[in-house]
Amino acid sequence: MRLFQRASFAISAATMEGLPITSVAEIAFAGRSNAGKSSAINTLANHNRLAFVSKTPGRTQLLNYFDLGDQRYLVDLPGYGYAKVPAAVRAPWERLLGRYMLEREQLKGLALIMDIRHPFTEHDDRLLNWFAPSGKPVHILLTKSDKLSRTEANQVLQRLRKEVSDAGAPFTMQLFSSLKKSGLEEAEQVFAGWLDMPLPAAALVVPARPSFTRKKTVTTPKTAAKKKPLG
Repeated sequence: MRLFQRASFAISAATMEGLPITSVAEIAFAGRSNAGKSSAINTLANHNRLAFVSKTPGRTQLLNYFDLGDQRYLVDLPGYGYAKVPAAVRAPWERLLGRYMLEREQLKGLALIMDIRHPFTEHDDRLLNWFAPSGKPVHILLTKSDKLSRTEANQVLQRLRKEVSDAGAPFTMQLFSSLKKSGLEEAEQVFAGWLDMPLPAAALVVPARPSFTRKKTVTTPKTAAKKKPLG
């Protein structure tokens, strides 16, 4: 049984006042549109359509709460970095995101979803800098790791881990594939600790790191020569 197996949709909120007052602990899932956030949530919950996978990235503009039981919640944050979303539409949900990440006491940590082929975009860095003053942990899921060979994926992971370690960044990261359903136990180890929930099975312990100041962009060997600005 998966850690989030009991997850069920609870409420969507467009304002801070609309958030559940009974919550005692929450994990927020964030990520650039098309990074595979909804698929990652569905895979962790062992549910095909728990989180809606939109055909129009950037469409969801609400904080979507999923009840995990015992007054604990998984919160699906709006996707970001999609160029076709007008600034006038994007600005209100960015303000909501900023307030939620800094003011929500029940928020225990941020799960940041990144496509392993396009890690640390400008929008990812912006979100991390928004979140940094909270002092709360960040765990990065490098999704779509099946798109690279195992050797290539591990090389990217080690390179990124070294970069954030050199920067003294306070977050951890791992490989994840919704298609292959790999990386589940490692993610559950982290999230169970944040939520103070019992683990469904033994998993690897991922050590935390201590602050975040990142200045350079990282690309994979395959995309370095042809990377273009995203979103």
